[in-house]
Amino acid sequence: MLKTPFLERSSQKGSTSGEPFYDPLKSYEENYKDGPFGAFADGVDLRVNETPKINFLGFKINTPFGIPSGPLLNSKFCKAAFEKGFDVIHYKTRRSVAFPTNDWPNVLSVEIDGDLTLERAKKPLVGSTNFDKDPKKLSITNSFGNPSPEPPSIWQEDMKKAAVIAGSGQLLIASVVGTIQKGFSEEDYYEDFAKAAQMAKDTGVKVIEVNLSCPNVASEGIVCYSKNAVLSICKKTKEKLGKTPLLIKLGYFSLDQQDLLEDIIKNVLPYINGISAINTLPAPVVDKEGKQVLPGQGRLIAGICGASIKWAGLDMVKRLKQIREKLGKDFAILGVGGVMTPYDFFEYRNAGADVVQSSTGSMWNPNLAYEIKQKLTG
Repeated sequence: MLKTPFLERSSQKGSTSGEPFYDPLKSYEENYKDGPFGAFADGVDLRVNETPKINFLGFKINTPFGIPSGPLLNSKFCKAAFEKGFDVIHYKTRRSVAFPTNDWPNVLSVEIDGDLTLERAKKPLVGSTNFDKDPKKLSITNSFGNPSPEPPSIWQEDMKKAAVIAGSGQLLIASVVGTIQKGFSEEDYYEDFAKAAQMAKDTGVKVIEVNLSCPNVASEGIVCYSKNAVLSICKKTKEKLGKTPLLIKLGYFSLDQQDLLEDIIKNVLPYINGISAINTLPAPVVDKEGKQVLPGQGRLIAGICGASIKWAGLDMVKRLKQIREKLGKDFAILGVGGVMTPYDFFEYRNAGADVVQSSTGSMWNPNLAYEIKQKLTG
């Protein structure tokens, strides 16, 4: 195992108002068991009694804002998110089989000012446990590997709890991913996405998202750039889901990949109801001595999220809107990436996002949804 002597895990109990709801200094397992933390755990309900008026995937929602797949580990986290007014949220990505969490640490602060451009992402970023930067400018690693418990019935039973927690005008979305297993062909792998989606549907969740864009599992790779893979996964999954709305989560497509993006969307539109973009931007992360900082094989490259990737999320939303208008087709666009403030939310909405979601921003600011609602109604 890679040595990371400068990193020390915290065993401190309790929370403060400035603490993120997922504690980076604790393991994934500790967060799952004891979280959420900070103000997310204070039980204060910031929801406003209102009549849901916004149409989204056939459902009425209060506010087109929430939290994407990633930081909401279980029904406790989902309950807290709904109470804080995040109206469209994702339960953390799950699998049809058990899968381990990447070794701790999983979340590190990365040193970057401004945009993490594709050129900049080719060079190493320095990661550390120093999270003292202005939360509105923070960027972090998101390197969990899409863990899933054994047996899968554990997450299914907990997802059932999360599905009935939503209040009026709130929506829970289940995120799933396929798992490469011994003896699997490519088609077996694609079928496993559909299997996981069916397992999630069985919990009572009303919308399913297949994650085609995770950069943190080296053996699986990022499948969203393979036209044939995306088409096969969408076909197989829709056969299982029937009328249940299906979303796909995409990574960033460069301008050189615009034709590929348009071809993929043309192919899958008969099977999907919306597209969520983006996931993260992959980049190498090292310590101050230039050595790999996240322990384990294949973890030099980590997914980066937070303020520095907003440019990429916005760009994808604008281009997805252009494709939607060009094709004359109706599909939902969920904009994700670098939403740290209410201003960022409105930028995404103006760019064409039907729903906007925030991971890093919401982790460090539990009042973000409330602040956005105040701007919308003020």
